[in-house]
Amino acid sequence: MSQWRAVILAAGKSKRMKTSVPKVLHRLCGRALIDYVLDVVTQVGVPDENICLVVGFGADQVKRYLAHRPGLRFVHQEQQLGTGHAVACAGEFLARHDGPVLVLAGDMPLITAGSIERLMQSFEQASAACAIGTAHVTDPSGLGRIVRDAGGGFERIVEEADADEQEKKIREINTSIYAFDARQLLGALEKLRPDNQQGELYLTDCPAILQDNGATVLAVAAFSELEALGVNSRRELARAHRIMQDRIIGHWHDQGVTILDPHTVYIDARVEIGPDTVILPFSYLDGPAMIGRGCTIGPFAYLPPGTTLADNTRWEPNLSTR
Repeated sequence: MSQWRAVILAAGKSKRMKTSVPKVLHRLCGRALIDYVLDVVTQVGVPDENICLVVGFGADQVKRYLAHRPGLRFVHQEQQLGTGHAVACAGEFLARHDGPVLVLAGDMPLITAGSIERLMQSFEQASAACAIGTAHVTDPSGLGRIVRDAGGGFERIVEEADADEQEKKIREINTSIYAFDARQLLGALEKLRPDNQQGELYLTDCPAILQDNGATVLAVAAFSELEALGVNSRRELARAHRIMQDRIIGHWHDQGVTILDPHTVYIDARVEIGPDTVILPFSYLDGPAMIGRGCTIGPFAYLPPGTTLADNTRWEPNLSTR
């Protein structure tokens, strides 16, 4: 693949969260939402020096949290004037790049590297100016719909506030994950106008602008409904938590760890567990922590952060290791 860059939108506050904490720093299974997004971008081959985060609300907090990754770039969005404006704030970063760029949101912790790679591959194979990551969902309420032409090709994205009744019935939605040619994206951003119900500059208008200029634009159904979940409220954070816990527990099952009753166990994403360990019901494994081989945890046990258990250790409530 070509050398890619990535722009991650991380400026939002999210009024529905009712919080003084930047949205991307809210915790999911022990890690910040932005950690999961950065992990995926790194896994698909984009190094930190090629990643730019657009920050705004709580920008200093986000920068401090990510200080251990000095290669990351940051630009500041002073006013929240829409997603198109947010990406335009990274204009200097994009202008120094003659190649492809991923654009994605920092509040989507459930995306996977495999899905991002499918989007990137479709983009490169078609020599496209833009590839939009889409998903088919059960309830598209509040989300931008993908309108396709009679031949099944991309026609446009329509936001919920601007959609008519027929368009609102469409269940293929924009995930807000894109692959763009950086130079053509910059040209499209210059043509954005706030001609919508919100009076904002929509990044979602860029694909149609590119297509009107004769460029190739794809809508690629690369993502699952779960991956398309963005975290904009405490309810959505709780839903993402349940899904991530299922993934974490499934991972440790596949690594030879016995978890007898997964619905009563919590495992922090920063916990490492050796094979042949057994985790009994009603156990809470906080992280970071290191658990050796052949250990037994619980039942009704709390493992505090910073714990290291040697092989064949039994950890029970109110008991030290033995």
